[in-house]
Amino acid sequence: MIRAYGVLAGILDTAVRDHQLASNPARGIRLPRKAKKKRAYLTPAQVELLALNAGEHATLVFALAYTGIRWGEAIGLRVSALDALRRRLLITENAVTLGKRVVVGTPKTHENRSVPYPRFLSEPLAAACEGKSRDALVFGNGADHLPRAGSGKGWFWEAVQASRQKDPDFPEITPHDLRHTAASIAISSGANPKAVQRMLGHASAAMTLDTYADLFEDDLDAVSDRMNEVRAKASVVDLWGNSPKTGEKPR
Repeated sequence: MIRAYGVLAGILDTAVRDHQLASNPARGIRLPRKAKKKRAYLTPAQVELLALNAGEHATLVFALAYTGIRWGEAIGLRVSALDALRRRLLITENAVTLGKRVVVGTPKTHENRSVPYPRFLSEPLAAACEGKSRDALVFGNGADHLPRAGSGKGWFWEAVQASRQKDPDFPEITPHDLRHTAASIAISSGANPKAVQRMLGHASAAMTLDTYADLFEDDLDAVSDRMNEVRAKASVVDLWGNSPKTGEKPR
């Protein structure tokens, strides 16, 4: 509905510019607020289950779930982009599937970024690069970009269905949900929002906080607990006869 309104309003704007209409009747209309789709986050245990069912694509699943890179960035990743000493992925390309062809361009934000990967991925990534030239693609046969893992077909969908059979709480997910999972794991591990922003390639930390505001709900409880501790300490001081303001005993 909102998309259709935008198209109509744009057409009427053109009519106004061409002096076919005096004004745009579509402008100024208050539209219903767009409901946000609830995100699906996998737990670390569910990531393990998905990787197990992904077979030869397990390393790709782990890379998506523990680095937060986009699908197009992952399938466009080349051997030369891996810095094994610093455990970094240099994101410089984004491979987008348009119809039956793959178009390679810059990352979504048009800026290169360095993304850290956890130590456990070092050996699997090295194995994925073994025998390949520096210009070869990390995932797949090295020459051809992996096709988009669409819903209802392909290895990713099959891995999700197999995981759902073993875990009734396993959600229906797309590869992009592994990016959300990476944000969830990073935030729950206590990562600084600024670091998460840089990892995901967001324009600002504010964008990261707004995008994943639901992941910070537990932080509100932590703030409340800390404030309660401050109040408790002040009460103890007062009970012992010390003034919280001056530290002097009342006469």
